[in-house]
Amino acid sequence: MSIIEAIEQSHKSMIEGRDIPWLLRQWVERCPEKPFIIWEPFDGKSQTFTYAGFSALVEQVAAGLVKNGVAFGDKVLIHLDNSPEFLISWFACAHIGAVAVSTNTRSVARDVVYFAEHANIVAAITQPSYAKLVSSSAPRIKFLAVTDNDAGAPANIPDEVPHIPFANLLAETAPCPARNAEPFADLGVQFTSGTTSRPKAVLWTHANAIWGAQMNVAHMRLRHEDVCIAFLPLFHTNAQSYSMLSTLWIGGTIVIQPKFSASRFWDVARRNKCTWASTIRFCVSALLSQDPPPDHSFRFWGTGIRIPLVEETYGIKTLGWWGMTETITQGIVSDMDHAGPAVGIGRVSPGFSIDIRDPDGNHVKPGERGLLYIRGIRGVSMFKEYFRNPEANAKSFDADGWFETGDYVRMDENGDLFFGDREKDMLKIGAENVAASEIETVVMETGWIQECAVVGQKHSMLDEVPVVFVIPKVTAPDDLKDAIIGVCKKNLADFKVVRDVIILDDFPRSTLEKIAKNELRERLPAIEA
Repeated sequence: MSIIEAIEQSHKSMIEGRDIPWLLRQWVERCPEKPFIIWEPFDGKSQTFTYAGFSALVEQVAAGLVKNGVAFGDKVLIHLDNSPEFLISWFACAHIGAVAVSTNTRSVARDVVYFAEHANIVAAITQPSYAKLVSSSAPRIKFLAVTDNDAGAPANIPDEVPHIPFANLLAETAPCPARNAEPFADLGVQFTSGTTSRPKAVLWTHANAIWGAQMNVAHMRLRHEDVCIAFLPLFHTNAQSYSMLSTLWIGGTIVIQPKFSASRFWDVARRNKCTWASTIRFCVSALLSQDPPPDHSFRFWGTGIRIPLVEETYGIKTLGWWGMTETITQGIVSDMDHAGPAVGIGRVSPGFSIDIRDPDGNHVKPGERGLLYIRGIRGVSMFKEYFRNPEANAKSFDADGWFETGDYVRMDENGDLFFGDREKDMLKIGAENVAASEIETVVMETGWIQECAVVGQKHSMLDEVPVVFVIPKVTAPDDLKDAIIGVCKKNLADFKVVRDVIILDDFPRSTLEKIAKNELRERLPAIEA
């Protein structure tokens, strides 16, 4: 047996006989009355769900899904903001072997139509504010279940939307027996922009989730008594894997908020004695503008890069890391016990191999910037596949199993890694990766433009915001700037809407007459929020 084969066998043995329903049952049996989820809505009272109580709700909704025609392997769209209903629905799908397709609730109609059709969904679960959108975007599904609230705020379901109340799923009393664990059964789909204009459907197995949960815990030195606060969206890997699955693996407690709120953060965190959080630069910047509370319980924050200012201001360790939906956990992570350099992202995580290459595919030297490749085991430490996208699967992995991440990094002489930038046509807007070509397509579809280019303008809170440079046609309207922004608002999620429209006579060009986007970026001053 080769070394590679031995490593693969070791990884697979870690998850044999285990899946997500198995993991939840472990804690129901061992500590049934321990709080698993504490829900802290902005409207209404907080709620606590013990492991036993949460599991009972999951089994009821699982039975309700089966009664309404959902079977093993079926895809169910979960289009919900952070809420107990999101987690109950996600676990209910796992319980019966259905696949939870969790989608960005900031998406517009054209996105949801694509999600529903590409994933072949048979049913959907949403909330009143999105009910009309989901209903019109997925007209051929078996049913649409709608909650009676919007992330805790009471809301009415539009009369014209055909649906069943989510409460009907919860009311199902027929037993829903546990399945035998199937680690390599499909578990979930998340759509990621990747480096193309249409999002790719990243497919996880139960083995992926079990592996990711274990590795997250090891990276962060988590303990059974830890309490996580989660405010990033649950449809995304960060909250779903880093926060929720980690908590489940240790039998810990997770405090869920509808979204990030700087004014509410410390009150909720202190009241629940939260010990850790996975966060992003935008949230950290907002919190650093406040006076640090003297009595918090935080041990660390996962922040993407090490931030000494947080450590000095709050006495909270910061963990640098890098990961993506395709890696489930952090493929690169800093060490809790041995702080690396400031703004570093850490070192390669156990279970992965990395390679850093120049544009010609050659290994770069220490200190040089290069494209990051990562290798793991498909369906365990790496995602199973891009669902219904053989072209993307073939393009993303080379013959030796190396996955091209599209991100650039630099390794110093000591082996510490630093984030370079994203592939040239990707924008990093807050926590979202956005393909410039998606925005460019919408702008070109107006018919007013000869040529356009979207680039990211540096932003102190959001990392980047999109700006479009255009060469207009002579028939373009006089109010071209406002008109383009209006079209973007109608056809794109709010974070993808361009902040500015800059009119040019011609573009700077590079080889083969390509637009020199680097020169366009240099024309834009950074925005200080």
